[in-house]
Amino acid sequence: MSNSTSMDAAPAPAPSAAPVAPAAPPPLTGTALVLGTISLSLATFMNVLDSSIANVSLPAIAGDLGVSPVQGTWVITSFGVANAISVPLTGWLTQRFGAVRLFTMSVLLFVLASWLCGFAHSLEMLVAARVFQGLVAGPMIPLSQTLLLASYPKHKAGTALALWGMTTLVAPVVGPLLGGWITDNVTWPWIFYINVPVGLFAAGLTWSIYRTRETPVKKLPIDTIGLALLVLWVGSLQVMLDKGKELDWFASNQIVALAVIAVVGLAVFIVWELTDDHPVVDLRLFARRNFLFGASVLSIAYGLFFGNVVLLPLWLQQHMGYTATAAGFALAPVGVLAILLSPVVGRKVSTWDPRAMASFAFVVFAIVLFMRSKFTTDTDLAAIMVPTILQGGALAFFFIPLTTLTLSGITPERIAAAAGLSNFVRITAGAMGTSISTTLWENRATLHHHHLAERLALGDVPETQAIETLQRQGFSHDQALAYLNRLVDQQAFTRAADDIFLASAILFLVLIAFVWLTKRPPKMGAPVDAGGAH
Repeated sequence: MSNSTSMDAAPAPAPSAAPVAPAAPPPLTGTALVLGTISLSLATFMNVLDSSIANVSLPAIAGDLGVSPVQGTWVITSFGVANAISVPLTGWLTQRFGAVRLFTMSVLLFVLASWLCGFAHSLEMLVAARVFQGLVAGPMIPLSQTLLLASYPKHKAGTALALWGMTTLVAPVVGPLLGGWITDNVTWPWIFYINVPVGLFAAGLTWSIYRTRETPVKKLPIDTIGLALLVLWVGSLQVMLDKGKELDWFASNQIVALAVIAVVGLAVFIVWELTDDHPVVDLRLFARRNFLFGASVLSIAYGLFFGNVVLLPLWLQQHMGYTATAAGFALAPVGVLAILLSPVVGRKVSTWDPRAMASFAFVVFAIVLFMRSKFTTDTDLAAIMVPTILQGGALAFFFIPLTTLTLSGITPERIAAAAGLSNFVRITAGAMGTSISTTLWENRATLHHHHLAERLALGDVPETQAIETLQRQGFSHDQALAYLNRLVDQQAFTRAADDIFLASAILFLVLIAFVWLTKRPPKMGAPVDAGGAH
């Protein structure tokens, strides 16, 4: 739910938000249509899978590379940030190179990046490869939608998008299971190597079918300064969040410098984008009420969701004794209800009030997270899976209605820019949500450990009795102390995870008020954004 599910994030723009309207070749028919759908779906599947497959593998990756699990989350966040930066460029790149050529190139470069990820022998090398992977992944999902819609007759657009949406929903289910199995039974680099044959096949098939259906190409100016400022402030903010815990936050001159660069960079970026003739992102869209509140709520909610999606397998593997396979099995059911309900939501969002649908989703999210906040060290697999299953229902009622609200009332020629900006903010929020949740988790665990240790101060009767019992079982004094410390650690990190779950539940309920600050869109066909579910 990666990108990147679980769940990831390399998330998708709304299908109606294709970056460039393709030329009008006739729809595909027969075998070509089937193979074209398969090739585009495979590429999308690979992309979404990669945003979720790494979640359950983080402890193994961190251990193998000699870093802490929290440092290991850079593997997730680096992909998300790079992906967020490249998404707004999709429209310009499409017009510069053509949709078919750009899509095929992106898939092939994604394959290369995946091979580099598997080949990495240090965290720095792996993060660099993930940044590269995130950058080239940006155009893949919106372009797969563009090409797919051009392959079907207009009256079958809904069918095309439903097929596409199912692909993006199945991947978060398969990701944790496959990632866990590979990590436990092969080695973690193979979670990236499996992209090589899939990607090469998808790229070859796509090119063979679509090369004669290239979109028009023209040279357009690009806002290089705006792009540089975007990379500067987003990159600085993310590095600050990722390294803050390690460097003791603002006690470190490096963190202070990164914070200043992020704030100043953001301020200059806003001024530049509002005054440039060809901005890399159209910030004037935030002047629209529905876009402002819709995109903000969607992004904050996604950050909360994704942060918890990364936290849960970390807790299961580090402190509950779960293998990567078992953790993947515990997370996989999230896609079941999402797959079943998303087509229903897609059909009804144009007649039901999307604000009520999004509110329902947030209530379910809150219930799910409240159930998780009751987890203890004795919680069994069944109790862990129940809220995970329910969460799938929330996902179905989350992305589609909020995307509809965000893009409502926007003129067709601005839809692409709006979808690009909305997804940029959302993906960035997902990466930052991961950093914030894991940092808070460690901080709360330290606090709980201190409180628990105080109650077991040396010489206290309970501790003395526990040590004596362990020594009778054959433990030395030092071994008994180490065993007790592990138990305290387990309790502390479990309580800390519960704190994060409970706080997230409350924030989801607070967000409901902001959903209703949007205006209900007129009843009409609505965009289907099932692809955000990862």
